[in-house]
This record gives sequence, C-alpha cells and structure tokens, in this order.
Amino acid sequence: MGLEDVLRGLKGFPERLGLDLGDPGDRFKWFIASLLFAKRISYRIAEETFRRFVEEGLTTPSRIVEAGWGRLVEVLDSGGYVRYDFSTASNLLEAARKLLDEYGGDVDRIHELASDGRDLERRLMEFKGFGPTAVNIFLRELRDVWRKADPTPSRLAVEAAERLRLRDVKRFESKLVLLNLEYCKRKRCDVCPVRSHCTEPSRAG
Repeated sequence: MGLEDVLRGLKGFPERLGLDLGDPGDRFKWFIASLLFAKRISYRIAEETFRRFVEEGLTTPSRIVEAGWGRLVEVLDSGGYVRYDFSTASNLLEAARKLLDEYGGDVDRIHELASDGRDLERRLMEFKGFGPTAVNIFLRELRDVWRKADPTPSRLAVEAAERLRLRDVKRFESKLVLLNLEYCKRKRCDVCPVRSHCTEPSRAG
C-alpha cells in the first residue's frame, strides 16, 4: 500500500474525538479541543478531558459561561488536566464570553469577518489561550471547510514529512503530527504504520 493510502486510512484528531467539522456545532467543539491540545500536556489527557466536556454537555459558549470557573476546573481535573486546570478554566471562560459578546456565539463568524488568512489568525489569537500553537491546531483541520484557513504547517508535521519524503504536508498535517507524537517521539518505530516508508526508522525521535 502506498504512503498516501496509509495516511488517508489513519484517523486525525477530530475523527478520534468523533467530530465532523462540516457540522457548525462540532466546529465549536474543535475550538475547545484545540485550546486543550495546545498546552504542554499529553494529547491523550487532552482527548480524555475533551470527552468529559462532551459528557457534561459543556459544548456551547453559553453552557461554558453558565458552568462557571469552579465547575470548569472540576471537569478539567476529572480528565486528568490537573497541571493547567486553573489557567485553562479561565481561558475557556474568557474565550466563551468573547465569542458570545463579539461574534454572537458563532465560531464561524470569526472566519466570515476576517479579511484574509492572516486576519483570521489574528482574530483567533485575540482569544485568551489561543497562541500560535492553538491557532495552528484549530485551523489545520479546517482547510477544507474555511476558505481562509491555511496556517503554516507545524514543526511536528514537517519533521514527520521529511522522514517520509512527503511533499504534501498540509494535506496530511494532522496525521503527520499524530504519527510524530505517537511513534517518533516515543521511539515506537517497530509498530509504526508507515515504518516501511520511513527514511530513518531507527533514529526517529
């Protein structure tokens, strides 16, 4: 099987979370998830914490604001997001309020009002907790949904693409990041699904 076929068969982060980014409601959920993934914390903890938010029904800006800071901390802790629970609860609360106040609670309005890709990234970085890493995570999955979404590929994706001699980094960015985190960084080359295509399977990581 060719490399691109293997990559297409892998689940990206939104798929792992059961999200369909063609659904406006799921785009806000991905907004939440992106903020969680952006911290220096295990992506598995971020995934588990996001699932706790879904279980608690905290998947709209208004529900997050209604929950309040203390409840958000509890949900973050229940998912194992303990290291950044206080700051992340504050960021989520402020981001939800800003989205309600300035964009009517509609995450798609950020894209609609942006003049171009750079302005889109600038608008996102005005949200508390959304630095360059969160913006990249959020927008890379929306390239096929939002016309102006076209962030510079992340270092993790570029590293994996170089090992695989893959030119089309943007198209497979999410899969490349996941491969780097799950296999390269953890030196699990022996079970990597793209091992046969890697130029340095024993040295990656």
